Amino acid sequence: MSKYEDIINLERPQYIDLPPMSMHDRAAQFSPFAALVGYEDAVKETARLTDARREMLEDEIAELNRQLGELTERLPERPKIRVTYFIPDKKKDGGRYASKIGNARTIDQYKNAIVFTDGEAVAIKDMYSVVFIEEGN
Repeated sequence: MSKYEDIINLERPQYIDLPPMSMHDRAAQFSPFAALVGYEDAVKETARLTDARREMLEDEIAELNRQLGELTERLPERPKIRVTYFIPDKKKDGGRYASKIGNARTIDQYKNAIVFTDGEAVAIKDMYSVVFIEEGN
């Protein structure tokens, strides 16, 4: 015999002067006490890790400028490139690094960004490298 087998199938008591409580209201009486609404979300957000933005060295900046100059010259052929860039986090300090592979369409001088043929744009200020991907590689 299990622990509650003798009482689990019994009907609940009914009172003449009180209407039966709905299942929703009964369940609400046994729900956990949630005085700190949003506390668990705040803990999860605090525990979420982000990467620190790395400062580029002068040599890396010079190399990126050289790569952007080459990209400007090769834009008419819409070269396939891979850019590595930093995406700042919207909720806290830091962010994450990402790569985008695609064919460059143009450099938007107003937004200071590389625009790909799929319409996505990557801001040059967040960029760390541009690598040309030659067809067949």
